[in-house]
Amino acid sequence: MLQTNEIQKRFSHLQQTISEASRTLHSNQSVPQDLMDCMDELDRECQSAQGAMSSQDEDRIRQCVDDMELLGDRAEQACQQAGSLDGKVRQAVTSMHDELSDFKRQIH
Repeated sequence: MLQTNEIQKRFSHLQQTISEASRTLHSNQSVPQDLMDCMDELDRECQSAQGAMSSQDEDRIRQCVDDMELLGDRAEQACQQAGSLDGKVRQAVTSMHDELSDFKRQIH
């Protein structure tokens, strides 16, 4: 598992990536509702995960990241099922999903 300060740095970067993806999706009128719902849920989960990061409880951190990664999977799946989406939206979701998956691998 990563060291605590490295986990904090990675999580901070992940928060930025999720926030950027959320802004990209919310600025595009053609994003399907299921994708928007996944993104909103991921936003909320990311905010609640901040408490786990502060607690430095490794099991709780892993669980939060696992939950976030599942939401990222759902968002990517919704993106793929959407058919024609703006390239920026697809890129934002893919980037966010890749970041979540990588972080999950590193903390397990």
